[in-house]
Amino acid sequence: MKKRDLFSLDSLSFQEFDENSELIPLMTPEDEEEISNEKLPETLPILSLRNTVLFPGVVIPITAGRDKSIRLIDDANKGSKVIGVVAQKDESVEDPTAADIHETGTVARILRVLKMPDGNTTVIIQGKKRFKVAEVITEEPYMNATIREVPEARPAEKNEEFEAIIDSIKELALQIIKDSPNIPSEASFAIKNIQSNPFLINFVSSNMNLSVKEKQTLLETNNLKERALATLKFMNVEFQKLELKNDIQLKVQSDMNQQQREYFLHQQMKTIQEELGGVSHDEEQEEMRVRAKSKKWDEKVAEHFNKELAKMQRMNPQVAEYSIQRNYLDLFLDLPWNEFSKDKFDLKRAKRILDRDHYGLDDVKQRIIEHLAVIKLRNDMKSPILCLYGPPGVGKTSLGKSIAEALGREYVRMSLGGLRDEAEIRGHRKTYIGAMPGRILQSLKKAGTSNPVFVLDEIDKLSNSHQGDPSSAMLEVLDPEQNSEFYDNFLEMGYDLSKVMFIATSNSLNTIQPALLDRMEIINVTGYTIEEKVEIAKRHLLPKQLKEHGLAEKDLKIGKAQLEKIVEGYTRESGVRGLEKQLAKMVRYAAKNIAMEEPYVIKVTNEIIIEVLGGPKLERDKYENNNVAGVVTGLAWTRVGGDILFIESILSKGKGNLTITGNLGTVMKESATIAMEFIKSNAKELDLDPDIFEKYNVHIHVPEGATPKDGPSAGVTMLTSLVSLFTQRKVKKSLAMTGEITLRGKVLPVGGIKEKILAAKRARIKEILLCEENRRDIEEIKPEYLKGLTFHYVSDMSDVIKIALTKQKVVNAKKL
Repeated sequence: MKKRDLFSLDSLSFQEFDENSELIPLMTPEDEEEISNEKLPETLPILSLRNTVLFPGVVIPITAGRDKSIRLIDDANKGSKVIGVVAQKDESVEDPTAADIHETGTVARILRVLKMPDGNTTVIIQGKKRFKVAEVITEEPYMNATIREVPEARPAEKNEEFEAIIDSIKELALQIIKDSPNIPSEASFAIKNIQSNPFLINFVSSNMNLSVKEKQTLLETNNLKERALATLKFMNVEFQKLELKNDIQLKVQSDMNQQQREYFLHQQMKTIQEELGGVSHDEEQEEMRVRAKSKKWDEKVAEHFNKELAKMQRMNPQVAEYSIQRNYLDLFLDLPWNEFSKDKFDLKRAKRILDRDHYGLDDVKQRIIEHLAVIKLRNDMKSPILCLYGPPGVGKTSLGKSIAEALGREYVRMSLGGLRDEAEIRGHRKTYIGAMPGRILQSLKKAGTSNPVFVLDEIDKLSNSHQGDPSSAMLEVLDPEQNSEFYDNFLEMGYDLSKVMFIATSNSLNTIQPALLDRMEIINVTGYTIEEKVEIAKRHLLPKQLKEHGLAEKDLKIGKAQLEKIVEGYTRESGVRGLEKQLAKMVRYAAKNIAMEEPYVIKVTNEIIIEVLGGPKLERDKYENNNVAGVVTGLAWTRVGGDILFIESILSKGKGNLTITGNLGTVMKESATIAMEFIKSNAKELDLDPDIFEKYNVHIHVPEGATPKDGPSAGVTMLTSLVSLFTQRKVKKSLAMTGEITLRGKVLPVGGIKEKILAAKRARIKEILLCEENRRDIEEIKPEYLKGLTFHYVSDMSDVIKIALTKQKVVNAKKL
């Protein structure tokens, strides 16, 4: 047999490509399935090949010169066109017998037979299935044998490793075609258009420049995955040969090999660094080793560090990985492994510090002192994880700083607002460019101890994105059972966070993941009363602003009455941030006059406040009056504390429609509907004519329509408003209320009671109507907050109407 000349890659062994040849039919998965379902005949004529091996699915031309081979091809072409093709063990044997051929071969189908002018016959055949020769029946006029099919072990579908091998074979084949000057670029189309993975392996194996023995070994490999790996190995060898050949052609061979060249350059760089006074890489590594001896890490960490240091010593300092490895080891050395500051357990001192820095917040301080007491009694106790929850500006973040000072620990603060990348918490794997440890470890490195007070600010404002969910990453950080082995992707080791005292701050609990909320102890930091704000302004805010503006205490004096006026007329908040801004304006007024050497009033009066700050801007939530039917004062909770709101209702001629406005949510609208239906069903008890519900339209409105409002706590307020409207009776003076209602006429408890009471006091409310079950919330509030207030506890809507409405009619009452 002569060597075929269809087409083969040069190094991959596609030999020369005949541009005049017809297109080669490529096997599709459908063709492959059809072939696999075909049954093999029991006997086949055996055609022996001298210098090649036929693989299933592959089309090759064979030039037959031996009489036996020509006769076999002629007989088969006239008949079934199916023959068995087997490679000879020794190509020099002219008339091979059963002992001269390999046992494994390929069933082939004759596609075309061409008679050559020189008397030879060229036949184009396509491989179908592998078989083994069971027994040679006859050798005349040509060899005939019984055969049996060889099963092929294929990997499961979606096998990631097998798919990766196939992708590598394709990519390497395309690279060889691209780099080889002897292979036409059209050959890449054949590779790209092969859809069947087994056929791709067979196609490449067939066309590689391998010996018959190597190809026969590939053919005899029953496991498709193993055959693919073997094929890839041969391709890599061929590709390396091709690269080497191209390198030799492109550049002049250097007398110095690569190792000698690198050694020469390293020696030069070392000499230059020493001349410039810099530290050589060897000295840098020795310095790291010395620093490591002073670290208090355990045996496991020490072993890991020494292993990584040894890895760095083997690296070329000029490669990018060297700087990554150096940064990695620097982090190891900078982290405070088992470095702990000594706690100060003087609880009286801790209480003095908390009282000095924060006025009020007695419940919060008491809880913190209790925690410190428990830590004092059990030194081995894991630090608590607290969550200070409350409106903005009440001192949650600064409380963390005071706790750190009281304990004698380092203070670290990490703002979580808007954080949406999990890697900010856990770090990046060090293989990435610009990889860094997470902010938890960075903060500990900055603190220098492993037991700081760690404030996680605005934990409710964590968000998530395609880069991961940081709140889920925080679960490990804030779990005392897990954080003793906190895993940072950059560090690639567990780090003990169990001694860190984590204090989270939050404005709302609704946006915190439930699992995360479960890991923290919630401490509610409520808003301040007017009296507390005045004291805070006098003790902290005014002195701070005077100092920041370069003034002395004698340069500006603001009395308690004036501070109260600023609080009431120019701020409406639970915290004191807005108050601090107004005081800063007052201080700037004094600073400007001092700088311009103009006379000014040192002791501030009400007139000066109006001159500097303008007229009072926030008088809107003062209680108005009870002269109009259907207008009732309600109490609401907002993120910035409590507030009052007015429920207004009005009647107009119509057909009994109910309209609700004021940018209300679904729950609040439902409360209005419940109140209306309750009144209709109890019209007789309320002395109302049932016909009026059909004659008049009712419109309920809650002012400040630009502000969204929702929640069930306005139920009793809406009920009172509608009863007042239909009966035209006055609502009790200086009364506010809050509570949820049901269709059965029950009043249910609501939340945010303390904030609502503070809002009522600001608005000069005298009486508050609440659900009976909210009595326990009132009992937990300090008596000084409740001074001047009368509480009415109800459990039924009929009680609400009896207390809230007077017998007196409003002025100009409508006759319904």
